Amino acid sequence: MAEDQSFDVVILGSGAAGLTAALNLADRFRVVVLAKGGLSEGSTAWAQGGIAAVLDEGDTFEHHIEDTMVAGAGLNDRETVEFVVENAPAAIARLAELGVPFNEEGPGWHLTREGGHSHRRIVHVDDATGWAVQQALERAAHAHPNITLVPDRVAIDLVTGRHGVRYSGDGRVWGVYAINRQTGGVELFTGRASILATGGAGRTYLYSTAPRGATGDGIAMAWRAGCRVSNMEFMQFHPTCLYNLEVKNFLITEAVRGEGGMLKLPTNGHRFMPDFDPRAELAPRDVVARAIDHEIKRLGLDYVHLDISHQPPEFVKDHFPTIHAKLMTLGIDITKQPIPVVPAQHYTCGGVIIDLHGCTDLPGLYAAGEVSESGLHGANRLASNSLLECFVFGEAAAKHIAANFDSFPEPPPIRPWDESRVTDSDEEVIVQHNWREIRRFMWDYVGIVRTDKRLERAQHRIRLLRQEVADYYGHFRVTPDLVELRNLVEVADLIVRSALSRKESRGLHYTLDYPDMLAEARDTVLAP
Repeated sequence: MAEDQSFDVVILGSGAAGLTAALNLADRFRVVVLAKGGLSEGSTAWAQGGIAAVLDEGDTFEHHIEDTMVAGAGLNDRETVEFVVENAPAAIARLAELGVPFNEEGPGWHLTREGGHSHRRIVHVDDATGWAVQQALERAAHAHPNITLVPDRVAIDLVTGRHGVRYSGDGRVWGVYAINRQTGGVELFTGRASILATGGAGRTYLYSTAPRGATGDGIAMAWRAGCRVSNMEFMQFHPTCLYNLEVKNFLITEAVRGEGGMLKLPTNGHRFMPDFDPRAELAPRDVVARAIDHEIKRLGLDYVHLDISHQPPEFVKDHFPTIHAKLMTLGIDITKQPIPVVPAQHYTCGGVIIDLHGCTDLPGLYAAGEVSESGLHGANRLASNSLLECFVFGEAAAKHIAANFDSFPEPPPIRPWDESRVTDSDEEVIVQHNWREIRRFMWDYVGIVRTDKRLERAQHRIRLLRQEVADYYGHFRVTPDLVELRNLVEVADLIVRSALSRKESRGLHYTLDYPDMLAEARDTVLAP
């Protein structure tokens, strides 16, 4: 790492949003991209399904917009939805130019269909689209001399005028303090603009398809710095995560249902989704997840079955080679047997409020991807709109920075991280215990089906933990685990506060106390 850690733009996160922004900025600016772990360890690389875009003759932008609005239960911002949908085909074309080997069919790309979509519009690379996209973006970033990729940096807090040698309360963001995992020391990265591309908060929950590092860091840091957050109650639970006591968090892509997979009861083989919704397995994720949750609780099951074995074996292997190979190692042949599945937390629909340029409430700070709340997803994300949001808003933030860069002031002198009044932790077990406690009570009390009583129980535990963590943070040297615990407590509180304030059931927020949906759709907005 070079001694000079001052750049033009600081980007937190090395997934689709962060690298897209970096590549769009690098021809003019010196950009640093910080990764919490390895460069490929974020959510992008885990994405199996694909990217939604209007590419078929029978499809239209209006259809994609309407599907997104219906899935989002009317809470979406229509202007944002139009902006993202209309920019989708160009985003796909740029990825193809970078070398993403999308599956082809005839003269064009093979398009699959997923729940909530009225047409086939999902471009994909077999069932490992995210990995292919991540590799293409990384190759391009590595090759660019103006992009510095720095792995193993755990962001602690955003740097604002409050951290300046001369104090300022203007709220402008100048970069970030981050722990170097190799040395344990805290480093300072500064720039005229910063972009949060840190992903979601899935690891607030016991069962999640999100990677280990998805602890809501960007949302928590932005909140502490002074940004508003919105719609944190809308946590998407993917209906079909592999149920296996040895293998955790293995997602079974929505496309399995899109290509004919059926959900059945393991007790008698009954296909139950038509009992809940006329769209059956192609209903939106919130509907399917609640149906599975209902059947599991009603019958005391550990899982239900997802069965695609009625399709020809070669069809299954060709469409889902990654899933087929993985499950064969576990003794499950999906060409002949059903897959045991359970719902698991999958996507954070709320986050840091941004506009169409990716601007947050704080000058100099942008956000893109799952960390943000752009208005695209509303109360429930439509399948395969997530990677799309990363590309469109990663580029939008880069364009706004480039257009306004000359008016951004240079970073002032910033104080180094102060460790003069702390000691090394003597009770690291407390961090691990509190981490497990949060994930367990969030799963039990703030899951797929909620009540005010459950939410209040969660809130009570969060208050106790917040005090404990604050006391711990004030006395001991920061570690990656402590930083993550501090952020988990923060986002858990934001989720519960948001859920308690919504007196209706809409999209992903389903409460037995208020089962009806109100006539007017309103965002939940929390201000620091």
